Amino acid sequence: MSAPSLSQILGTPLSAPPAHSGCSAGSCGSKPSRVAGLTADIQKKVQDHPCYSEEAHHHFARMHVAVAPACNIQCNYCNRKYDCSNESRPGVVSEVLSPAQAIKKTLAVAAAIPQMSVLGIAGPGDALANPARTFEVFRALQQRAPDIKLCLSTNGLMLPQYVEQIAAANVDHVTITINCIDPDVGAQIYPWIFWEHRRVSGREAAEILIAQQQKGLEMLVARGILVKVNSVMIPGINDEHLKEVSRVVRAKGAFLHNVMPLISEAEHGTHFGLSGQRGPTPAELQALQDACAGDMNMMRHCRQCRADAVGMLGEDRGAEFTLDKIEAMEIDEVAAMARRVALRASINAELEAKRAARHAAPVVQIKAPSRGRPVQMAVASSGQDLVNQHFGHAREFLIYEASSAGVRFLGSRRAAQYCGGESECGEAENTLARTIATLADCEVVLCSRIGFEPWSKLEAAGIQPNGEHAMEGIEAAVLSVWQEMLVAGKLERAPFAEQMRA
Repeated sequence: MSAPSLSQILGTPLSAPPAHSGCSAGSCGSKPSRVAGLTADIQKKVQDHPCYSEEAHHHFARMHVAVAPACNIQCNYCNRKYDCSNESRPGVVSEVLSPAQAIKKTLAVAAAIPQMSVLGIAGPGDALANPARTFEVFRALQQRAPDIKLCLSTNGLMLPQYVEQIAAANVDHVTITINCIDPDVGAQIYPWIFWEHRRVSGREAAEILIAQQQKGLEMLVARGILVKVNSVMIPGINDEHLKEVSRVVRAKGAFLHNVMPLISEAEHGTHFGLSGQRGPTPAELQALQDACAGDMNMMRHCRQCRADAVGMLGEDRGAEFTLDKIEAMEIDEVAAMARRVALRASINAELEAKRAARHAAPVVQIKAPSRGRPVQMAVASSGQDLVNQHFGHAREFLIYEASSAGVRFLGSRRAAQYCGGESECGEAENTLARTIATLADCEVVLCSRIGFEPWSKLEAAGIQPNGEHAMEGIEAAVLSVWQEMLVAGKLERAPFAEQMRA
């Protein structure tokens, strides 16, 4: 029998989707302007979901419970490891929980962190390769903490079989990892899948996986379940192909596309890491995200979280909620839920007031926009959408671009903590050098405070430290700095990095 064509696998004509008013290539996340154009039902689902809304992730927390150890496919970028408390990447956990332990931990975390709005099952294997464990947790939390949103992440191989159970459990957010829609590309990413009681390899495995993913996506959308698609950008394998992936999943109703960089350090022990497959540069990732963006949101605030992550995006408070500590906690489930509901309502009211104020604010015309080239800036922030972190304490930097068109969020970049001590992040001078290299394409770093030594070395690298906007809103601070640079004539010159290359 001849292999099916790509259009047969996808079940949809490969023509351009209809045009809609929506995100431009410069938009990102579920920004307020984008959310405002959605149906009321989807707005309600998104507004306090930190993994779906770029705005919400500054205010709400999420939690993953690691109850799904088994996986039914092998990915060349994956190596599930345990007891790696200092390592942050998908598939990594410190302990696999039983469903009963996961339920108790969720209720304990939700009582201690009232900002928690989402509980997800994302591994360390695949949620739907462990259906009994996954749905036992969902059924219990549906009864005992109905205010918490339930999510799952899956490779999609078994998704069509479980769509009805997903809907019955009130899971209204599902993430599918779709790295290709071409079996020849898939054969380079997936060595094998386990399908119908046998291991299938090569192109045949990729064909089956792709067909199941696309069928599952269509079924979820038909049931009104919000779908985010994750894709791992693998240079030289699927980087150009992901533009087509984005177009197809958008046409089929996916709400959000998250193009993530391949994590390929050799010490992680993945096939790609050991074979020398490199990950993308920040510029390559940004260019692909821009190319994929259309009338579907592009997610740029993803932190590629552990499968047992707890807290706000970019932080992990899992060490506070180990099983022995949970056993000693007394939890009033009813009172805890009341606190969560009240806090959530307060935060959403505050965010709505800010959106209304932005909408009502007069448009400020910036003089001489032709001289206002875009400027990339890094921000040290511990959350709440504020410039509120010391440069030396930052484990990641948020990257923004300011221009005459406004401010847009480009993503986050991990960094070693400069002031964390040698046991934490290595010798300080080398740590600072790595951080400066990470931010090499930025012209400004905004932070609440910064020491003399890093200030001097950042300046020498052409990156201007700025601590004048501490505790201000990030976007307002970024725009203010850009306008100051415009007025001072600094934007008439090429960025420092370009001057050095000339």
